[in-house]
Amino acid sequence: MAAMTGRRSDTMTISSLTQLASLRRLVVKVGSSLLVEQGQPRTAWLASLGADIATLRQSGVEVIVVSSGAIALGAARLGLAKGGRGSLADAQAAASVGQIALAGLWSDKLGAHGLTAAQMLLTLDDLEDRRRYLNASATVARLLEAGAVPVINENDSVATEEIRFGDNDRLAARVAQAAGADAVMLLSDVDGLYDRDPREEGASLIECVEGITRDILAMASSASSSGMGSGGMVSKLQAAQMAERAGIALAIINGTHDAPISRVMESGRGTIFLPQRRDGARKAWLGGRVAPKGTLRVDQGCADALKGGASLLAAGVVGVSGAFQRGDLVKIVSMKGEELAQGLAEYDVEDVQLIAGKREGDQAERLGYAPRSCVIHRDHMVLL
Repeated sequence: MAAMTGRRSDTMTISSLTQLASLRRLVVKVGSSLLVEQGQPRTAWLASLGADIATLRQSGVEVIVVSSGAIALGAARLGLAKGGRGSLADAQAAASVGQIALAGLWSDKLGAHGLTAAQMLLTLDDLEDRRRYLNASATVARLLEAGAVPVINENDSVATEEIRFGDNDRLAARVAQAAGADAVMLLSDVDGLYDRDPREEGASLIECVEGITRDILAMASSASSSGMGSGGMVSKLQAAQMAERAGIALAIINGTHDAPISRVMESGRGTIFLPQRRDGARKAWLGGRVAPKGTLRVDQGCADALKGGASLLAAGVVGVSGAFQRGDLVKIVSMKGEELAQGLAEYDVEDVQLIAGKREGDQAERLGYAPRSCVIHRDHMVLL
């Protein structure tokens, strides 16, 4: 088996999938293709996963579930074409019906082991807005304290293309940040990340990744083999990037087998992404946000300064795009388009356009008022 190494972490929680029972808190993400087959729930498989979760709970591990499946279940009940994904209206209608069915399934399968399921439906805005993010975090914490198993899904009945995660892989990583989890486990239809398409001869499973590099990203395929889900390996690597910055391990395992968690705890087969740093709570929230309102392109000198911990000064900005206001999230990229950082803007977009590339002494004349110290302060910025 292969291993891929980048920058070594000093915040590692687990280094092997056989150590899952030693965790304090784990987020388990379940995709549509695992939970639903031809419009019907895979009840026997789900029962085995419920038993796995109960075993983890008995070991002292608090478990949070991020579950897809509402649209697939609802589409079958409503008789909608294309699995309910033919249009936004179809997806919202299917989700409205499927959310009830999905909650009932989890309630039944966890209840069989004396566990109480608690449904939480979140939108992108619930986790992008700081106050609502903290509210969601507090709710999850209280549910776990009360002994419940939170079952979380994106609220597809109201989410639009502009205000949705679009995949539950990144949602799971975001929930892990909000919940202060130690690790995320993504149940997939493959054993983990391979160095090429796993269907190709000679493809090798990468068991451990210490830092996601361009070479790692190049191995991903955006294809979802089931045709039901919205994710793929690309979204899983994006989730791993979010997790690794927040000090959270992330694993991809094959979930197609019965009792998939018990199976991987015995075999250790899968891919684990080790955390690379542990940002503070606010910076972890900033780094996990996925809906910037604009982009600032900077020159090489500015890019180097940002990597050294500097604030973003107007003099280094060479390009401005988007429609953002002061306090909105913006992304910072290099001249070549490399994503460097993201943070909260100190100016509206029109004002940034006025002062881009200008030294401090020239900014007041263009703005008509005394300039602020920077375009994005380092305290409100996180490196990507």
